[in-house]
Amino acid sequence: MTAKKIELTETVLRDAHQSLLATRMRTEDMLPIAEKLDQVGFWSVEMWGGATFDTTLRYLKECPWERLRLIRRAMPKTRMQMLLRGQNVVGYHNYPDDVVERFVEKAAENGIDVFRVFDAMNDVRNMKTAIEAVKRSGKILEAALCYTISPVHTVDYFVRLGERLVEMGTDVLCVKDMAGLLSPYVGCELIRRLKERIRLPIHLHSHCTTGMAPMTYIMAVEAGVDIIDTAISPMSQGTSQPATEATVVALRGTPYDTGLSLRLLGEIAEHFRTVRAKYADFDSPVSSQIHADIMESQIPGGMFSNLVSQLRQQKAEDKLEAVLNEVQAVRKDLGYPPLVTPTSQIVGSQATVNVMTGKRYSVVTTETRNYVMGLYGQPPGPVSEEVRQKVLGKKEPISCRPADLLKPGMEQARKEIGSLAGDEEDVLSYALFPEIAKEFFLWRSQKQVTSQSADAV
Repeated sequence: MTAKKIELTETVLRDAHQSLLATRMRTEDMLPIAEKLDQVGFWSVEMWGGATFDTTLRYLKECPWERLRLIRRAMPKTRMQMLLRGQNVVGYHNYPDDVVERFVEKAAENGIDVFRVFDAMNDVRNMKTAIEAVKRSGKILEAALCYTISPVHTVDYFVRLGERLVEMGTDVLCVKDMAGLLSPYVGCELIRRLKERIRLPIHLHSHCTTGMAPMTYIMAVEAGVDIIDTAISPMSQGTSQPATEATVVALRGTPYDTGLSLRLLGEIAEHFRTVRAKYADFDSPVSSQIHADIMESQIPGGMFSNLVSQLRQQKAEDKLEAVLNEVQAVRKDLGYPPLVTPTSQIVGSQATVNVMTGKRYSVVTTETRNYVMGLYGQPPGPVSEEVRQKVLGKKEPISCRPADLLKPGMEQARKEIGSLAGDEEDVLSYALFPEIAKEFFLWRSQKQVTSQSADAV
């Protein structure tokens, strides 16, 4: 493989804090360092999508669209990248096609340059509408295959999936290793075989949860990968990505040299050292440790920190190991879905319920029922017949594309939210998260009234 400069995508504004700090970083902690981030020369900065959309509205009382616009203005030179969950957009279930299409259109208009599109089930039917919308927008389409380990997920399976995504028009192919399960030698084989078949840039995303990611990155570089995801050091490692500075140093003086400035990266790191301390309440020691046993449970970074947080709220942190063990059993029962949003939440929640009730599937979550019904897509392997009967009874799962069952959603959302929506972006926020968005709009209106009253005085 011919050696060439390796490009980096910096994840500190999205996946790093989603994985380590339950997605709680505020825009006010991003903007002061945006100019320096813009100077580095990253291939892209991932700063939107994933859980950030929900969290900004629900917990931070911020408008996610305004965050995008502010960071876009502060970083005019660097590609802005987002994570788009295919038909799930930035939510946890399938949305109508018109919502997906309008969302992509407005995201592109507000500043997104790179759309990383994936489906939790690797069901390309759930990616089709988003992929076509990104292609129409003229922005960079980065279709992703979700890497996982199971009896049905072989290197051959992923190579075939990669070829299918190329046929669908992707500009860059992403190998999304959300739980850090890609081992160095398997990673080398997968990247090498993809590069033999695919004449497009390949982008590798991994997490340090199992401790393997830095080694896998080096092997992937040798195998011909083009771009890798890293996080500035104070927000790296653990359930986050490998450290940006360490990657730059490791490749320095080689044919793969990134050419990035360690001095500038050091200044950025200093900022985020201070920032991380502000979010200590969301910073679990568990998220910063290496968990090689995740090779068994396969819970991804963001889900792991949220699962710990949920158990802590229920004063049941001592049940973490039992839940991780049950995750494996539930995943097998459900046909080995890759564990990434929303399937990680579906499997994780059902596993937690099974442990907390002490009786497996005596209580079945709505999401588990919808999954077994086929409303999230085609499971990679067969669902356990015993579980299917417990969950569905005599009902049969659907066989069509799940979104084909949904009515258009934009007009209905527009009517329902009425004058509370200030613009089309607000309508989209409401279409995606009706209750949360409405609560935010009412809070925003009250804040504006209070502010005007204060100004009048």
